[in-house]
Amino acid sequence: MAILGSGTKKIVVDEEGYLHHSQNWNEDVARILAENEGIENLNEEKLEIVKSMRRYYAEHESFPILGNICRKSGNKAKDCVTKEFLDPMKAWKIAGLPKPPNIFFTSFDGEKYIPNPFY
Repeated sequence: MAILGSGTKKIVVDEEGYLHHSQNWNEDVARILAENEGIENLNEEKLEIVKSMRRYYAEHESFPILGNICRKSGNKAKDCVTKEFLDPMKAWKIAGLPKPPNIFFTSFDGEKYIPNPFY
């Protein structure tokens, strides 16, 4: 476990950076998690993507189809998650959601991440 913070706000994450108490998530927590993932500017577009991921998880309790997240967040690009976050797992962590089992993404060029079913 590690403690991350900004100002007086402190949060607990596991060794991989996943929020320990998902119910404590809010936009301030998202900004702290984003900084931990190397994303300094969590703009409204990125924030809407992570909120869409949280809504999807609340309804289905699983990792979403990324194209659906883009549509539901109002983004016209089917690859908005990878465009905004590069690695979709960064968006998932910033959304404060638990580590999904057996979901791995691979990049061959460091820019586009795809699900890896063989991991």
